[in-house]
Amino acid sequence: MPTTAFDFDALGLDGRPQPLSQWRGQVLLIVNTASRCGFTPQYAGLEALWRQYGPRGLVVLGFPCDQFGHQEPGDADEIRRFCSLTYDVTFPLFAKVEVNGADAHPLWKWLKSQKGGLLGTEAIKWNFTKFLVGRDGRVLKRYAPTDRPEALVGDIEAALA
Repeated sequence: MPTTAFDFDALGLDGRPQPLSQWRGQVLLIVNTASRCGFTPQYAGLEALWRQYGPRGLVVLGFPCDQFGHQEPGDADEIRRFCSLTYDVTFPLFAKVEVNGADAHPLWKWLKSQKGGLLGTEAIKWNFTKFLVGRDGRVLKRYAPTDRPEALVGDIEAALA
């Protein structure tokens, strides 16, 4: 039974298994992303966090998801190209996942069980839901899609301290 985020693996955007344990001891910001969402411009803010706080131990992990309004219709190459050319994304991206339902990725099932959303609901409501995970691999906080990346700076600073 997994007890921390570092106990999970996920497929990278290149299709190869990526153990999250490779980032053990670092702070993770795990986000379900989409290329055609009203919140897609948050890619720029996520990249800014990655560049600013990466040297201090923050790792932003993007998980494309097509469960909300078919806003991530592309394949891995299209996602990589879009993120690179449109937002100069350099943080790690993973293969498309489901975050809700029977086929939800085990990491996302675990994240939701650790920190509920609005009114205690577990379900992810939309793209760009964010989870901040401490250096010990435990979920510190869950953020709504409307929470802009720059608004997380105080919590990120505290987690990195």
